[in-house]
This record gives sequence, C-alpha cells and structure tokens, in this order.
Amino acid sequence: MLTKRLIPCLDVKDGRVVKGEKFVDLKDQGDPVEMAKDYNKSGADELVFLDITATKENRETIKNLAIEVSETLFIPFTVGGGIKSIADFKDLIQAGADKVAINSAAVRDPDLITRAAKEFGSQAVVVAIDARKRESGDGWEVLISGGSEETGLDLIEWAKEAEKLGAGEILLTSIDADGTKAGYDLEQLKAVSDVIGIPLIASGGAGSPEDLYDALTDGEADAVLAASIWHQDIYPIRDCKKYLLDKGLPIRPVWEDD
Repeated sequence: MLTKRLIPCLDVKDGRVVKGEKFVDLKDQGDPVEMAKDYNKSGADELVFLDITATKENRETIKNLAIEVSETLFIPFTVGGGIKSIADFKDLIQAGADKVAINSAAVRDPDLITRAAKEFGSQAVVVAIDARKRESGDGWEVLISGGSEETGLDLIEWAKEAEKLGAGEILLTSIDADGTKAGYDLEQLKAVSDVIGIPLIASGGAGSPEDLYDALTDGEADAVLAASIWHQDIYPIRDCKKYLLDKGLPIRPVWEDD
C-alpha cells in the first residue's frame, strides 16, 4: 500500500493565508511563507497553495509566492489559482512548484489538462474539483470560480474525464463540508475513488484525527488536505501522524529533526 499523505492547504488572498466556511466568511490566518516554513518543520508531507480569488478577480498567478516558498521548502508543493495557459504552468514550475492545480480553467478548456500533461508530465497536473450535493440529493454538481458558478457538470463524470485527459491527481473539495470541521464527505470520496485510477486528495471538513482516518479508509482517499485544524494547531500534524500510525496506516513518520 502506498504511503498516505497529510497535506496542509494554504488558501491565499491578497498575499495572506485565510480560512472560511463553505467558501465564505474568510478570516486571516497568517503569512504564507512563514506558515510554509513551520509546516516544513512539523512533518507535513506536501503543501498546497491556492490563490482563492485569482480566477474570480482575473489576477496574475502567484508566481512570486512560489519563488519565495521554493527557497524555504524541502517537501513537494502545489500551486493553483488563476492558471489559464501552458505559459502559466511553465512560470510556476520554473518558479519551483512541483505541481500545478487547475480548477475553473480545466472546466472551461479541458484540453489544457492534456497539453499540460504532455508538456510537464501527468505527475505535475492536479485537477482541483469543487463539488456540492445536488438539491435533489442525487449526486454532486461541479462548481467553479471559487464555488460561485454552477457548471451543470456531474462530479463523477468530470472526475473520470479529467483522468482520461491526463490529470495525475484529483483534489476533491466538498463545498458542503468545507470549514465545518464535521468530517469529510465520505460518500462523495468513495464515489469518486471507485471510478478513477489516479490518486485522490480529500478536502473539506477535517475536524479531528479520526476524520483523517475515515477519509483515508472508508473514503479510500490517498491523501488528506486540511487547513483549520493545523493552522490553529488544534491537532498538530505530529499528533495526527502518530494517531494514524497507531491505527496501522502507512504514514511517513515525523522524525525529531523534521
């Protein structure tokens, strides 16, 4: 079994890390570079930086942040937000990012996934999907532009299509669970995991080490993304890893000098 990963997510707005609930009511959490340094020391397996307003406000990519972070990190990191072209991919990869996440642009221009995979390899292409339960209760709909724009796309079909087009990973965020600390949407995770053959990263709803365990087992995710519980040091990564290791999951341990 492949090692399961714990990945802090730093949502960036105007150069600061923020966190809200269900994509609204954003509160300042700190400086992204300083937080990256702390996570690097604390045992995080990877980091994800998402400029959550770049697409909506049509701003440039967070290239400068990627450069700063790459000078301080010794773990892989992904950058997303406002990515619209191969040139944007190239800028971020050259700036030091290991992977680039695309969300709205992938929906609007699906061929971008294929072009990026051919240029940089599938391992560098993360398709981020934000999904919300349909009012009918029948499945989930994909939303873009920070969860503000409905697409009519079915989550399951879009996840399969993203893999087919060349995505190396799927980063799946449950809008319903985001920021609630009430646990991941396990039904949603399992439904996507069952139809794709690439790694699935669970996002939205982490409130305890038990939630991480549930997503990695019942939800069949390959990695768990979280923000609030780690930003606020509610459950430090070291403690979460010990819990998961004690439960028998394949986790990279935190060494004393991490």
